Amino acid sequence: MMNPKMYPCQRYQSPPTTRREMLHRCGSGFGALALAALRLDPAFGDGVTANQLGSPLELGRAGHGPHHSVKAKNVIFLYMDGGPSQMDTFDPKPALDKYDGQDPSKLFNVEPTQFNNNGNVLASPWKFQQHGKSGIPVSELFPHVATCVDELAIIRSMVSEFPEHTFANYFLHTGSGLQGRPSMGAWVNYGLGSECQNLPGFVVINGGLIPPGGLDCFGSGFLPASYQGSVFKPSGSGVANIERTEPTANNQLRKMDLISSLDELAVDQFGKHDSIESAIHNYELAYAMQMAVPEVMSIKDEPAHIKEMYGIESEYQPTRTYGAQCLIARRMIEKGVRFIELTCPNVGSDRWDQHSNLKKGHEDNAKAVDQPIAGLLKDLRQRGLLDETLVVWAGEFGRTPFAQGKNGRDHNPFGFTVWMAGGGVKPGTIYGATDEWGYKAIENRTEIHDLHATILHLMGVDHTRSTFRFGGRDMRLTDVKGHVIQGILG
Repeated sequence: MMNPKMYPCQRYQSPPTTRREMLHRCGSGFGALALAALRLDPAFGDGVTANQLGSPLELGRAGHGPHHSVKAKNVIFLYMDGGPSQMDTFDPKPALDKYDGQDPSKLFNVEPTQFNNNGNVLASPWKFQQHGKSGIPVSELFPHVATCVDELAIIRSMVSEFPEHTFANYFLHTGSGLQGRPSMGAWVNYGLGSECQNLPGFVVINGGLIPPGGLDCFGSGFLPASYQGSVFKPSGSGVANIERTEPTANNQLRKMDLISSLDELAVDQFGKHDSIESAIHNYELAYAMQMAVPEVMSIKDEPAHIKEMYGIESEYQPTRTYGAQCLIARRMIEKGVRFIELTCPNVGSDRWDQHSNLKKGHEDNAKAVDQPIAGLLKDLRQRGLLDETLVVWAGEFGRTPFAQGKNGRDHNPFGFTVWMAGGGVKPGTIYGATDEWGYKAIENRTEIHDLHATILHLMGVDHTRSTFRFGGRDMRLTDVKGHVIQGILG
């Protein structure tokens, strides 16, 4: 039986005979919510069904769990805020060199753009070269990632429904252009629970740039609030107020016992409410995090060659920042954190959103993330973790093949590139294609809903069965769309 002092928010009467009985006795709200989160965890589950626990709506779980074999246990989402240019990174287009400087409207149909300040066809400032056994071409923007190209499944035919950052960010993160829907990380943890009992199941490591759309990109929407992303910094304590303010541990235990008693009174008087239950759950998790967070955030004892591989010793500060993010993500994966998103570091310009000064802006952003991403992939591989960790690289849309003004590129949702690695995808693969300009997807057109369906599929979840009753219908991450991208499955 667990030591009561390990869980100071729980109040005990006579010793419970089962773990379920112990959890349901907890007056602070930890009971049903925590059991719902743990019951499918191999370390804690015991075959309990949703009917034994209560309705899925009451508990905030669909009661499903893995529907088929699991390829990926964890996800690391490398979010490229602002929209990298596909024809300057992973989708070379020789036609742009041939027609550089010409009027695009005389060559193809030009769609309305965000700012309608359209210039001439703009050739890529960077050369491409084939790499690896697969011979996949990669821009010289990414010399380090190029050494890992045989691990990648590159999707060149992604499309979005939105050409503006905020709506496109919501769409990429939540499957809806509307604010307030549950994010990918929330859905993953809702369906599978967390393997880690002293860290959040969904963590956002913020390199300095919260995307347009704000924290709702990482929110839980209509799912219980305990599934929302927890934002960490990539340095120091990671989260604020992680150390206790009481002079002794005993004082803290006494305070939490008092809070537990007050929680019991509130439950007896008002019943259970998700917002309160989730807040209590988060407080209890915060207590457990007091020991776990300092350990996972401390990278000082990592070997020198590992730090060098991630770029933590780089002269370029954004590289050091993103290197720390990637290394901490690997450490969190080892602790069982289910879904980790990394935001971009601040390079002194507007993210990957180069409406002008494309060359300098993209070079600065690539320099910040290139070495850390390659270090992450190589480190996961050498530790035997890549096969069970799905790494996803994506922005909210791409860029136009013609200039905005003279030396930038505008937003382009009609065809752009994302890639995935590890976690059950087919390595060294190119899927789909854009036209000769890199403008519109013309082969194996792939939607954001398909990306979400594939991520869930690789984690063992059927996206059509992972639902939550809200607003009179069964909601899901992929809404009423989405198909698994079979062509990139290993």
